[in-house]
Formats: sequence, structure tokens, C-alpha cells
Amino acid sequence: MDFTPDAFTPDAFTPDDAVALYDEMYRWDGANVPSDRFFDLLVHDADSVLDIGCGTGMMLHQARDAGHTGRLVGLDPDLPSLRRARRRTDIEWVEGVAVDSARWQDEFALATMASNAFQCLVTDEDLRASLAAIHGALRPGGRFAFETRNPAARAWEGWIPSAVQTIAGGGWDLRQWHEVESVIDDTVTFTETTARPDGTVLDVGRTTLRFLGETELDTFLTHAGFAVELRQGDWEGGPVTDTSRSIVTVAVKR
Repeated sequence: MDFTPDAFTPDAFTPDDAVALYDEMYRWDGANVPSDRFFDLLVHDADSVLDIGCGTGMMLHQARDAGHTGRLVGLDPDLPSLRRARRRTDIEWVEGVAVDSARWQDEFALATMASNAFQCLVTDEDLRASLAAIHGALRPGGRFAFETRNPAARAWEGWIPSAVQTIAGGGWDLRQWHEVESVIDDTVTFTETTARPDGTVLDVGRTTLRFLGETELDTFLTHAGFAVELRQGDWEGGPVTDTSRSIVTVAVKR
């Protein structure tokens, strides 16, 4: 469904509204956004792609628009996001989490987890099971591309209520901010609040993310049968340093 900004009230900001807002705030733009371009190039070169945590399907929609003729599959647990994704019917959309990649065996040339979706794998058990499932879904020599925030950069220290983001234009007039609830070992739990300009709260979402460094990442990848093909700390190919915001990885199924 398309979202009409004047069609909701403070008591009726629905999950469908929330995903429409996400699309407005984070439009996929491979022409101008380096992270989007990185994934677009990988998708373009693969004849079959599994996008894990596909959300509203923007990356795969853009791939099809750009002329990709191969198999494209989006996997996500969020039904409102999938409802938006399914506006396009020439792509396969499946409800599920990363471990549900086990439903496919040796079928894909590329698996992706963009937009830091990898950090939603919080426990050791979930990481091991999910990576094993992704490994199984890939063909021999298939690649798994993902990004995760570099723990050394401590991004969560900027997730504070005073850092308010204004969403305006196109009929939107909202405010959004984040607040960290806890930092326990390498996991961070925080809230995201969406409100009207007068402070009326429309939605509060809570998320826990895991921040893994290179050594920990590579231990999990090796255990699952992957070899790291590419590792960089930004979208221009720079190395990972203590100030790098991201750890970008392309791993190959051995």
C-alpha cells in the first residue's frame, strides 16, 4: 500500500506506515550512494541472487529495473515490508529469517545482507545456524556479501535523543530519534522513536544488534565453510581501521 501522510492519526500509525516511511528515508540509489552501488554491481554480475533481510525489496526492484534477467529472491520476516516488496511480481518473495535459507540447496551465485542486516544475528547459535544455511543455499564458489558496523567506531554513542532527524517534504512532517538502552558485551539494545513535530509519539521500536570485529567475524565465517575474498573498511576500498565505520565483507563458499 502507498502511504498518504494525512491519512493517519497518532493512534493509527501502522506497521505499513512505518515501512513506507523507511522507504522514503532510505531510498535505494546506486547512482549516488556508494554502499548501494557496491551491492548493485555484485547483483548485476550474478545470475541468481538471494537477498536476506530484503525489507521492502528496494535493491531487487532496482536490479530488475536495471535489466537483471536472472533469478531474484528476497527473504524477510517482516510482513508489512513484504507487502510492499510484493508490488513487484517478477521477483520471488519469501517470509523468513536468515536460517530459513536452508530451504534452498546449491541454488544461488550470490547471497546478500545489506544495510547492516547481518547485525540482527545476535547469538552465537543464530550466527552459526544462519551462516550454515546461507552456505548451503549457495552454489560451490558462490559469494556472500554483507556489511556490519565496526565496533571500534562505537556508532551507538551517537544514538542519543538530542540527535533528532527531521523528515519533511512530500507530505511528511515527522521527527525521529534513537536512544541506547543497554550495551552488554558486543550487543547494543536501543529504541527508535517516531513522533509528530509537537512531540506526539507515533511509534517506538526496539532493536538489539551485535557488533563483531574482524577476528570474530572471520571465526564464524571459517567455521561455516567460507573464505574471505574481500574485506574493506569503506565503500571505496579502503582498509579496516579503528576509525572505519563499516566492515564490508565478500566471502566465498569453499
